[in-house]
Amino acid sequence: MTRDLTDKALVHIVDDDESVRYTLCQLLRSVGLHARTYGSVTEFTSEPLPDKPGCLVLDVRLPGVSGLEFQGQLNDLGIFLPVIFMTGHGDIPMSVRAMKAGAVDFLPKPFRDQDMLDAISSAIDRDHDRRANTDQAADIYDRFTRLTPREQEVMMFATSGKMNKQTAGYLGISIVTVKIHRRAAMTKMEARTLPDLVRMADMVRPMLGVGYRQ
Repeated sequence: MTRDLTDKALVHIVDDDESVRYTLCQLLRSVGLHARTYGSVTEFTSEPLPDKPGCLVLDVRLPGVSGLEFQGQLNDLGIFLPVIFMTGHGDIPMSVRAMKAGAVDFLPKPFRDQDMLDAISSAIDRDHDRRANTDQAADIYDRFTRLTPREQEVMMFATSGKMNKQTAGYLGISIVTVKIHRRAAMTKMEARTLPDLVRMADMVRPMLGVGYRQ
């Protein structure tokens, strides 16, 4: 494993074959990973999802909702776990579809234990990164909400390439006032340079209404 993943990571295995679930569970436990197993998508979604990094190991062919169908529903369900597919009936178009939709890997059965462990390691790494970025974005947004409305406006104009004179004209204030608000925004956002502030604004914009997307 490329990180210390064994403390908190949880691997979710969805396969209607009990022997596959058992074998995979034993494999993961042998390297110190925790796993939960489910016989169907319905069984998986019927339980609360723990707030832990991890991944989803999905069989392509499942009773009811198939693995590929479920992959397309994950975002709408608020499930952002990286997906690894396994199947005994795969083909190239199926694997291409899965990978284009963001799957980490597509493993034909029977697969080598090491191939599965490598895929799971990559998936958990990806989820750790996603969660870290999400936490950082939330922190940046929290700082942004502490700015005054005018400081927010000046920040968004400045980070979209507007000069102080242009911002002053748009907002109907003096250039000196723009500079004051810009400096205050830099300080409160803990941005050392304008490029730092631009990166923060890029993280904040998706959380805002269109009025701020200059």
